Amino acid sequence: MTLPTPEDENWMRLALTEAQYGVGLTSPNPPVGALLVKDGVMLGKGWHQQAGQPHAEIEALLDAQAQGHDVHGCTAYITLEPCSTEGSTGACTHALIAAGIARVVYGAADPNPAHAGNADAILQEAGIIVTRGVLEKECTKIIRPFTKWITTGLPYVIAKVGQSLDGRLTRPMGESPWITSEDCRTHSMQLRVRCDAIMIGAETVRQDDPKLSLRGPNIPAQKQQPWRIIVSRSENLPDGANVFTDEHHERTLVIGGTKKFGAILEELAEKGITSVLVEGGGNLMGQAFAAHAVDEICWYIAPRICGGGVMSVGGKSFVTGAASIGLQNIHYSSIGDNLCVTGYPIWPKTP
Repeated sequence: MTLPTPEDENWMRLALTEAQYGVGLTSPNPPVGALLVKDGVMLGKGWHQQAGQPHAEIEALLDAQAQGHDVHGCTAYITLEPCSTEGSTGACTHALIAAGIARVVYGAADPNPAHAGNADAILQEAGIIVTRGVLEKECTKIIRPFTKWITTGLPYVIAKVGQSLDGRLTRPMGESPWITSEDCRTHSMQLRVRCDAIMIGAETVRQDDPKLSLRGPNIPAQKQQPWRIIVSRSENLPDGANVFTDEHHERTLVIGGTKKFGAILEELAEKGITSVLVEGGGNLMGQAFAAHAVDEICWYIAPRICGGGVMSVGGKSFVTGAASIGLQNIHYSSIGDNLCVTGYPIWPKTP
């Protein structure tokens, strides 16, 4: 194992840029980026585009080959530890060895307990120099959904809220249904791109009749419409709702009965859903927080005071005897005259 050089971080940042292209498109695999560098020159780059398709390392090798470059003696920069087992594609460790790569630099270790660290021994035995942990924090962050799913068997959960200054999801009767700005709604579409499913409560269907579709600019052409999960105890829902009648109606799933939020996540995981965006309403959001199931939040706050209406996080399950929840790694950004707050909940440790 060797220490990183000053240039390693610069190249790894470029590999992270490649990995970012795959966010939301590779489920159940993680997004990964890779570069091939020789004598300070990048010869190839690539990113994992979809499960079942070549991994980032292979894409980079193919890119270099297409340009007529000889990659023998190259350094490979990869955001995630190369896979070492055969799956729907071949093991990337074997491909790197066969290509004559001289050094492998990667950011995050594979979070899969069955694979973590295996690549190091395989590559070093073949005479390849290995450097790991370069920009580890950034490389780990981009695979958070995959890490949760592979280690717990549960989907990664993002809670998204658009509220007024006084914490309301709805405006007074007769006013526009929108609280946050159009720019915020466009911004939030990227959250839908990141996830396998969008979850809402039954009352949101009854009152708002949302489409829960992907629209607007910057939607990747290969992104499949996320599952639309409707949580309804009674399953008494309007047959003519958009989610039941549009071109994506087969991607709508109703979960009825009195299942707790954790059990709902287990059911979704069994269907291969690895990430969920909870969009409301307030009661469902309260259930998600009460279950300590939220991994990330994205809160849009509009400069408006509604004086009444639905609370953004509510329900007896949350407010009765519950402790407040702090956030870490908080980021604030202005979107026009609206504010966007993102962060990760700090859950109390269980005894």
